[in-house]
Amino acid sequence: MKSPAARLMVDLRYLRALARRFRSTLLLAAVIFGLGPLLYHWRYVGPGGDGISYGEALHHVYFLLFGQPSLPYVSDWLVETLNILIPPVSIALVVDGVVRFAYLFFARHKNDKEWVSVVSETMKGHVVVCGAGRVGYRVVTQLREMGKDVVVVEKREDATFVSALRDENVPLLIDDTRSPLCLPRTHVKKASAIVCATDDDLANLNIALDARRLNPGIRVVIRLFDDDLGAKVRDTFKAEALSSSSLAAPAMALAALDPRLIHSFRIGKHLMVVSLFVVRDGLPGMNVSQVRDRFGGLALSLIRGDTETLHPTGDVVLQAGDQVTVQASYPEYCALRAFTGESDAPAYADHDNFLMPGYRSAG
Repeated sequence: MKSPAARLMVDLRYLRALARRFRSTLLLAAVIFGLGPLLYHWRYVGPGGDGISYGEALHHVYFLLFGQPSLPYVSDWLVETLNILIPPVSIALVVDGVVRFAYLFFARHKNDKEWVSVVSETMKGHVVVCGAGRVGYRVVTQLREMGKDVVVVEKREDATFVSALRDENVPLLIDDTRSPLCLPRTHVKKASAIVCATDDDLANLNIALDARRLNPGIRVVIRLFDDDLGAKVRDTFKAEALSSSSLAAPAMALAALDPRLIHSFRIGKHLMVVSLFVVRDGLPGMNVSQVRDRFGGLALSLIRGDTETLHPTGDVVLQAGDQVTVQASYPEYCALRAFTGESDAPAYADHDNFLMPGYRSAG
């Protein structure tokens, strides 16, 4: 949740963006309600030969806005020209300018294209996420948890997470990414990155190309289903091309071998795994540094009783019953399991008793 001061700054940036967008309307309003009364005050002479104050002139201009002049007719070409021109110009000003300005300022929850465009103009260094499906929504959630401003683009109004994103007040543009106005509405020129997460490889590539054309320095992350295409994109396009199958394959393969593995990823040629250890045989009495130096295992968190400590210091001594989340390469992980007398993966029936809630395998 943003603090009141942060929300105020957001509102001020939004108001400034609106003022830039409606600068012609605001300038015309200043001319009509600033210069107009001055001209009436200078030129108008009533039937009795008396002039009028600036306040009376402003009153007259205001009611001319509604086609209801408040001053008697006089034979003066400048006064009559103003009487004729101000009503239609003012009506056009109100209909096309002031009403839209007020609508965009007070009805920001509507999420129409113009609103999203104005909100995007208040952002700099934000991330544009294309696709409001399951992957796109999780990307948005993660980015917002890290405090990053996000603008989402989705082609279909009935996409899975459109309603959820709107409930969370995320700027959401319903538009076809092939439209030449789509990405400019997200202020992509000032964005730091774009995530192409639709379920169409060709559409993701087109979005990435358009984004690079508008912002050559933008960081591009592309979701691709074709692994071969992903490799070519990484090499020639210098973008992060991620395949769902390649990301899921190591985790699924390792989960089939050992359901105690929480997560897996690669660093170069090394397969890294994350697993939860309940401190039993071998580990009690060792400190965190000894586990790291002997087995290469980095302690990510330590749960003792009802207290969880992230990144426990090296001098913390492990006690029986502690639960330690450890990151290590797969061979180091196997060596650590063997040291604790758990070289074989547990039977599936014991799996849920071993892992804490929140760390359960999908299998």
